Amino acid sequence: MAKSKQKIKALPEQFYNIEAAAEFWNTHSLTDYEDLQRDMEFDVEMESGKNYFVIDKEFSRDIDELAQSEGILPETLVNLWLKEKVLEKRIQGKLTSSNKMA
Repeated sequence: MAKSKQKIKALPEQFYNIEAAAEFWNTHSLTDYEDLQRDMEFDVEMESGKNYFVIDKEFSRDIDELAQSEGILPETLVNLWLKEKVLEKRIQGKLTSSNKMA
């Protein structure tokens, strides 16, 4: 005897806030609504939140090697080091910037 398909709750026409959408999708599977899915196209404009700095080539090779040994990206390693140094300077009172690190 074949399994009877469990009755699936109708997908709301609209979610009135992000919390309502999150609550619904936390208790429902997207795979149950595959027949309602459609392809979408949209444009996204994003500003880069990055600053780029020149690093000596030899130093860059050392960073690459150290990052690989730690199993992280070189960018991650450099950001961790810089955050540590900036926090140290902030604690020492040598940094007056009101910008806080994320």
